[in-house]
Amino acid sequence: MQSTRHPMLRLTLFSIGVVLVLAAPIVGAIPGPGGIFVFAAGLALLLQNSLWAKKRFVQAKRRWPKVGHYADMGLRRQSAARRRARDRAITVARD
Repeated sequence: MQSTRHPMLRLTLFSIGVVLVLAAPIVGAIPGPGGIFVFAAGLALLLQNSLWAKKRFVQAKRRWPKVGHYADMGLRRQSAARRRARDRAITVARD
């Protein structure tokens, strides 16, 4: 699905996402869980504004499914919710 956002806005949001992901380890050094939230916000911006980032995210989820599951939960991705509902329906049908 192609976004209706202006290309400059998409580039700006992508750039902010990159900065947040790169800043996460620095913020993570400060006591508290701040680095996790900064990384999640940056990842969300990257995934919303970059087809390249989405493809890499899908590849990583296929390679490490448990980590991908937690990333989907944290990002509240609709595709993950549909997948979980489908898996539950299949499990119930088998039993």
